[in-house]
Amino acid sequence: MVDHLTRQKRSEAMSKVKGKDTSPEMRVRRLVHKMGYRYRLHRKDLPGKPDLVFPRLGKVIFVHGCFWHMHSCRRLPNSNVEYWKAKFEENKKRDRRVRRQLRRLGWEVLVVWECWTKRPKRLQDRLNQFLSE
Repeated sequence: MVDHLTRQKRSEAMSKVKGKDTSPEMRVRRLVHKMGYRYRLHRKDLPGKPDLVFPRLGKVIFVHGCFWHMHSCRRLPNSNVEYWKAKFEENKKRDRRVRRQLRRLGWEVLVVWECWTKRPKRLQDRLNQFLSE
């Protein structure tokens, strides 16, 4: 399958993909705040700029989009398969490297997948378990 957009149009569309303040991230932020936890956002001094940082707890949360970070609930796109396969592999390598760096610095790390945010009760249980340990 061939991409139906020109390179310029595809580049334009991709540049509009948000890296922070996404809908799944906002759902997690609202839920954590409602649970009584306070946090810092996207600390640039930490590897990977975690989405939520809990300095007093020594914990961080990343909210990953299932598509971009290739969660098991997603499949590879049908077009330009080799490009996407390489892109997603690089994303996954970077994610592992960042989590390893954070752990070496003494941080506990939780990855919340976009698909988890669609089940708030279950997500709240996972967040509560992680933050209260």
